[in-house]
Amino acid sequence: MFNAQRPRLEDLPTTRQLIRATLIAAVAAGGLLATVILPSEYGVDPTGVGRALGLAQMGEIKTQLTEEAALGAAMDAAASAEQVRVAVAQAASGGNGPAAAPAPPATPNATVVRSDTTRLTLAPGEGAEIKVTAAKDARIAFNWSVEGGHVNYDTHADAPGISYHGYGKGRESTGEQGQLVAAFDGSHGWFWRNRSEAPVTITLRTEGEYGEVKRVV
Repeated sequence: MFNAQRPRLEDLPTTRQLIRATLIAAVAAGGLLATVILPSEYGVDPTGVGRALGLAQMGEIKTQLTEEAALGAAMDAAASAEQVRVAVAQAASGGNGPAAAPAPPATPNATVVRSDTTRLTLAPGEGAEIKVTAAKDARIAFNWSVEGGHVNYDTHADAPGISYHGYGKGRESTGEQGQLVAAFDGSHGWFWRNRSEAPVTITLRTEGEYGEVKRVV
């Protein structure tokens, strides 16, 4: 059997060398965390290097998609709970006669035209979402502006069975205006995240055929 020769003590690294190597590895890992991992995964860019490399924008998009998926999952869970409630009510009634179909979700009166002005303030890094309920093909004129900085935005919609439908999105915007045409009966609106270094105030003006205006986030 071949036995490897044991290394000499003078060939082994000293305690000081091991500590130095460990510190260097820790500093390198911290640098990668601050300049690559945090910006690309979470949109957090403490050094500014991630934005210069385009990694911060990637992380912001991932964060937005995660938030939107969570909102969609919550809506799907609510719809499933309603279906269970209807089934339990039918069973409790003894099942006599044909089962009553669950009531369809309420839709806004498309003949009512209204206008609203909504304001909200966001701290640095904070996000918020405003939505209106509208029927399919309803037209909603909108105009929103930002005071004190800029925001990333995502204009989208959802409904039972539809977790996300995008109308448009952008980064570092100080305001947008246009007309939103509802793709289906459901909730339609805007998500903003403050990517400035100071608080911002968003003023949203809407006019058209829609129901309630509410802040979701």
